[in-house]
Amino acid sequence: MEVHTPLALLGGLTPAAFMRRHWQKKPLLVRQAWPGVQPPLLRAALFDLAGAEGVESRLVQRRGEGWHLRSGPLPRRALPALSQPGWTLLVQGLDLHVAAAHEMLSRFRFAPDARLDDLMMSWASDGGGVGPHLDSYDVFLLQVHGRRRWRIGKTRRVADAAWQPNQPLKILKHFEPEHDWVLEPGDMLYLPPKWGHDGVAVGGDCMTCSVGFRAPAAVPLAAELLQRVADDAGGDATEDAAEDLAADASALYRDPAQPATATPAAVPVALQAFARAAVERLVARPGEIERALGEVCSEPKPQVWFAAGTQRAAGAGVALAAATRMLYDERHVFINGESFRAGGRDARLMRRLADERRLPGPDCERLSAAARELLNEWHQHGWLVGCVE
Repeated sequence: MEVHTPLALLGGLTPAAFMRRHWQKKPLLVRQAWPGVQPPLLRAALFDLAGAEGVESRLVQRRGEGWHLRSGPLPRRALPALSQPGWTLLVQGLDLHVAAAHEMLSRFRFAPDARLDDLMMSWASDGGGVGPHLDSYDVFLLQVHGRRRWRIGKTRRVADAAWQPNQPLKILKHFEPEHDWVLEPGDMLYLPPKWGHDGVAVGGDCMTCSVGFRAPAAVPLAAELLQRVADDAGGDATEDAAEDLAADASALYRDPAQPATATPAAVPVALQAFARAAVERLVARPGEIERALGEVCSEPKPQVWFAAGTQRAAGAGVALAAATRMLYDERHVFINGESFRAGGRDARLMRRLADERRLPGPDCERLSAAARELLNEWHQHGWLVGCVE
């Protein structure tokens, strides 16, 4: 994507200027960011999708001062009448199921794919919403049908982020809006993390697309990285390092100088030092954390599955399946939670496939035999599909 070209989507800002001025910093309201925008899915089809197995959907209803939440699958009979006010249907990961939603999501690839999460679509009757809340991630709220009123305000104190008790949703206990706008079809609102917001449908038949971004928390991320590094320590990807560890006498704890103790419940200081050194040695191996991070960031969501594909036709180009996540760093390419070493021409072409999500047939044939075999395997897994060049 060209990052120095002004975009109507960003109110005439270039992606570079938007990321510098607004990303993670301050909201941006863009009137007619997408003139003539159409919902990626009509209402009836959205309702049908919400009732399907393997699709993440939620029904939110306002009942007096309280809220009711029901998770999918949600057959049509589980949904209230269209004329009943105060309810919202949300379908997560629409880009995994609908080509138009996947194309809509691709407009936002000026932020790294490792951060890009999914596109959620909501339908709401008059007065429908999910209450004032805040997110820990960046979000673009694109109005695609009907009208929605948005009130937003920044959380400046810890007390501002307190939740209402005894509610199935995380509804802000104290919400003080600073801005109040009604969005029409084609309008878009960007919100950085920790900005409280409350969106309410005006007049019903309101459809909003939300483009969200992943924001991993430090401790869970560290735990997952350590687990992956430990799990792979004896695998082919780290065979040399595993042999080094096995040859290291300190890889097995020994304490020949341990004296008799009158305090047997006390953890030996030497064992604590051994444990700390073992962890440091594990993560100090060159590229280990980077490799594990790429695998984590390219891991599809748990509900994602791929139908078995076919053998790639000789000379044919390929494209990434909608659900495929492909990333790269200086040493590796990552696809759907797996990592592969790549260098030279193979690395350049694989990076092009990841960036452009397609690779023409002539470029596929320029790959080494081993890399072409990988393409064939990924094609058979359903991670790649054929593309028209």
